Amino acid sequence: MSLQEKTEKLKSLIQEMDHVLVAFSGGVDSTLVLAIAQEVLGSNTLAATAQSDSLPNREMEACHKLAQEIGVEHLTIQTNEMNNPNYQANPANRCYHCKTELYSCLKKLAHEKSIPYILNGINTDDLGDYRPGIDAARENAVRSPLVEAGFNKQNVRDLARQMELSIWDKPAMACLSSRIPYGEPVTQEKLKMIEKAEDLLLSMGFKQLRVRHHGDTASIELEKDDLSQFTPAIEKTVTEKFQALGFQTIHLDPKGYRMGSLNEALEEKKGL
Repeated sequence: MSLQEKTEKLKSLIQEMDHVLVAFSGGVDSTLVLAIAQEVLGSNTLAATAQSDSLPNREMEACHKLAQEIGVEHLTIQTNEMNNPNYQANPANRCYHCKTELYSCLKKLAHEKSIPYILNGINTDDLGDYRPGIDAARENAVRSPLVEAGFNKQNVRDLARQMELSIWDKPAMACLSSRIPYGEPVTQEKLKMIEKAEDLLLSMGFKQLRVRHHGDTASIELEKDDLSQFTPAIEKTVTEKFQALGFQTIHLDPKGYRMGSLNEALEEKKGL
């Protein structure tokens, strides 16, 4: 199908739902779903974002601004995945426990507001990666209209650009817990260290990045084109700032940024 045909299918799917609650993360995928829902359903569209330790403050602020840009009602809900020992233990299916908590809270909100459908921003490309959160969506009857309409990530960005959504080219974002290797406990202290470390690098002009928490070492992933910009002078400044946050050393990953790099350890185990 062409992008136009997929777009018409997406609008038709959402139109038929009549009243929806969108799990809004502020990423380009859920933003597109929200914008389309607002276009076809108007005030029968509600956005909700989960406030938790694993969501950077910068992302929550971005969500508020985006919701205003789109012109949709936006609510913040508190999730408590950190109270779940299965989440804190950081197993390979950590996202399942997180999304189960999220969708449970959204179902309560949807029930209170008499909203029959909850939507997320999963696209077809997500189906090919290890995403245990998708199982939680399926178990909680959460709809993925982008998948149903056949949208891959490039389709999402192309349509978002056509609609002049300000975040059409926003880098992919994942929760802060994804920076901690599987099996290493997730703690509020680690999450705060990671958030402040990434805020520092973003303030220095780097855009697509991750700071992985490896005990006393912070492993920095930058876009390959940005690796050369990490000069000795910048390295010195970053090292001093990171040490103030609690890291002892830093490591610039020569492979650069890649989505889900910590999943590489899972693949290595499978190969044993």
